[in-house]
Amino acid sequence: MISIQNEPQPTDLGDVRVANRAVVLRHVRLHAPCSRADIAARTGLNKATVSSLVAELIDQRLVRETGLTENRVGRPATMLVLDGEPYAALGLQLGADELVAVAIDLGGNRLLTWRRAFAADTVSPAETLRALTALARRAIGRVTAQGRTMLGLTVGVPGLVDPAGAVPLADALGWRDVPVAADLRAALREPAFTVGVETVANLAALAEQRHGAYAGTADLVHLAGGITVGAGIIAAGRLLRGGRGFAGGIGHLPVDPAGPPCDCGGRGCLTTLVGLPAVVRRLLPDAEADGPVTDYLPELTRIVALARQDDPTVCNGLAETGRHLGRGVAVLADLLNPEAVVLGDHFATLAPWLLPAARSELAARAHAPGAGGVRLDASTLDTAAALGGATAALAAVEAGRLPTR
Repeated sequence: MISIQNEPQPTDLGDVRVANRAVVLRHVRLHAPCSRADIAARTGLNKATVSSLVAELIDQRLVRETGLTENRVGRPATMLVLDGEPYAALGLQLGADELVAVAIDLGGNRLLTWRRAFAADTVSPAETLRALTALARRAIGRVTAQGRTMLGLTVGVPGLVDPAGAVPLADALGWRDVPVAADLRAALREPAFTVGVETVANLAALAEQRHGAYAGTADLVHLAGGITVGAGIIAAGRLLRGGRGFAGGIGHLPVDPAGPPCDCGGRGCLTTLVGLPAVVRRLLPDAEADGPVTDYLPELTRIVALARQDDPTVCNGLAETGRHLGRGVAVLADLLNPEAVVLGDHFATLAPWLLPAARSELAARAHAPGAGGVRLDASTLDTAAALGGATAALAAVEAGRLPTR
């Protein structure tokens, strides 16, 4: 189980019960339908403990019974599956030109997916937070009108996020020291559920590990595209944050010393070569003829259409972008040796033209034989960061804490 929160440490009997409850929930999520006897046999918990915990989870409507099975030796057993129908969790994603909201239930089933065009890099942090609040209120209203209890909300931001949910730096947005979590809680009038903030890359990695093509992979990296580039890292089954929560800032990795200048003061940083604004500027020189681009979807659609027509300028530009991307992935391969690196956002959209050059560059530049076995693929998830935000908002319940209804 991946959690962006600290898991409970068993220091007394109450904490032990919380930890055991988390074990039971995780087993049901991964192995449903399963019986109480299955849980006891597979987890090592005694049968009486399992029966007590399951009764508690059924009472909270986190687990439900789903009939009998006779495909076993001995008496038929009552099977268990996740319930969670009375609950919901919400993820919000701040993208290059849009806001995204995704709500899911405890089983990961999507209850809503909304997108709203919004150019966050052209307005103040206060205006962006007002837009996020409005979107959150609307989504919360929709799911609570269905009789569901909101368990939590997590916002994905393209910048650095500290443990308090503040954003000390987000170059792409022009943000400095924005207390996103505190301001959002205040705007929502201190809700009963948790409000968290994470980097979009971390949340996308969480979604990949839970819902993507590489679900269950213990060591993977999600490369989030957009205004900037970030790496969400799952290492040994856990989200890797670093000492102060700033791990994954690969966007300022210098890839080409002779490359374009970066906002950080350097040159040839990965973001300046493969970030969405850089790609649009390089491949569509006329894109900014009428002013700065604030809606990237039409430009991305143009690039895809031209690539499908084998436009030589666009295809060569995409191959060059792929090579730059492959150099960044080679650094990740040598440093972390993940099983998979998954490309999200505009990288996934352009993957048919980026991946051949990126894979070739990865193979040529990674030090370990065979690039250390790293697989480089495009994400199959839509709105991964928002989905990861909703998944992260379930962390307290998945860690064994009972929700308040």
